[in-house]
Amino acid sequence: MRRVRYGSRAASQSFPSQASSDPGVDSPCEPAAVTARLQRQTWSGGEAPVAEDLRMLLLIDIGNTRTHVGLADIQRVHARESLPTRQWAEGAAADQLRSWVGTTHLEGAVVASVVPHVTGQVQLALQRHWGIDPLQLHAGTVRGLVIDYPRPETIGADRLANAIAARHHFGAPVVVVDFGTAVTFDIVDGRGCYVGGVIAPGLAAMTDYLHERTALLPRVQLRSCEQVVGRSTEEAMLAGAWYGYPGLVEAIVREIQGQLGVPHLRVVATGGDAALLAGRLRLIETVCPDLTLEGLRLTWLAHHVSGD
Repeated sequence: MRRVRYGSRAASQSFPSQASSDPGVDSPCEPAAVTARLQRQTWSGGEAPVAEDLRMLLLIDIGNTRTHVGLADIQRVHARESLPTRQWAEGAAADQLRSWVGTTHLEGAVVASVVPHVTGQVQLALQRHWGIDPLQLHAGTVRGLVIDYPRPETIGADRLANAIAARHHFGAPVVVVDFGTAVTFDIVDGRGCYVGGVIAPGLAAMTDYLHERTALLPRVQLRSCEQVVGRSTEEAMLAGAWYGYPGLVEAIVREIQGQLGVPHLRVVATGGDAALLAGRLRLIETVCPDLTLEGLRLTWLAHHVSGD
């Protein structure tokens, strides 16, 4: 039996895999066919829907565009929200986070950041409002995942969190496709080792680039497209994204599978555009909107779990 020592300095240990082909009730993941109908969450205000008498973990994933936050216990992520990363510099993000957490008792916090200049602002807010010194996820604090990579310190913290959660819930080999500002592919091989990945422009980044670098092409709002032949400039741009982008993803995944030399490769999707694209990509078996937050939760547990 395991005992979680909240706030202890117990020796760190690996958190064992609970790989399963069925996400189950407490999994952060759902079948792609179901989750394809989900939409990106936006800041809704108000407090997180968590019982006040529970002691929770605060999970913070700082991305280039959005900062995703969650509240979790030792079993799962219970609540999540997001806010613009740029608002940390203005102080608004810290105020919004404090309002959202409300009277929830925080036991600890874990931070993953790919925006170094914001990391310090987040740390300061956690110390000021809750007296918490957060655990930061990076290659040196990873538990439960072997890293086989030339320069581990260069791997983005969000990518490590994704790999940790995917390895834990789905075993190995597995690839995580994270549809964000960039689309990243992170690979855990058959040994259970993180071996690297692929980075390509995100879906929105591609269409925004066309708008910014040309005089006549408009900025388009990404959505599903009924036909490949566009009857307007906007429709033509949407068709290029809607029908072309899945081909990019599929080609990369097939090359990864070939390099690994495995007959089957589990593909898990996460990120803001995952729900939009999941229905267009048959190779995506599972969509996990909370995958990065789940990786942070598992990291905290691995640093605070000890055997009796």
